[in-house]
Amino acid sequence: MYSVKPGRGPSFGGIFGGIFAALFGIFWTVQASSIGAPPFFALFGVIFVLAGIGGAVISAMNAFGDNRFSSYDITTDDEESDPFIEALGGSLKSGSKIAIEDVDGSEKGKGRKYEGGFCPFCGAEVGEDFNFCAKCGKDI
Repeated sequence: MYSVKPGRGPSFGGIFGGIFAALFGIFWTVQASSIGAPPFFALFGVIFVLAGIGGAVISAMNAFGDNRFSSYDITTDDEESDPFIEALGGSLKSGSKIAIEDVDGSEKGKGRKYEGGFCPFCGAEVGEDFNFCAKCGKDI
């Protein structure tokens, strides 16, 4: 399984976003309580505080931790099948990582357009089982 993880820079920025959301929630709760608003308005601020703290903690773990959370997990048909493709009546063909048989029987994505171990667009080294460049993201 391959994982796409968020960068440390955006995660560091997420810490500030979480802190801002928590401070806004505190401000909202205090203001709603001071003007005599119904209790669910104050509860809305508490939800902001909890979401802000949770987001800041997760962002901090991604920014400073060795083992970051994955944004996406990429699996092959050998590891697990895709329930969405199966629900549409298609299947992953064996021996190919991206060939998907459509409901009408036509094939999409028959493999690489360019052969070799390097991306023809940016020159980055690309593994044999990759059909997209990890550096520039283009279809190879």
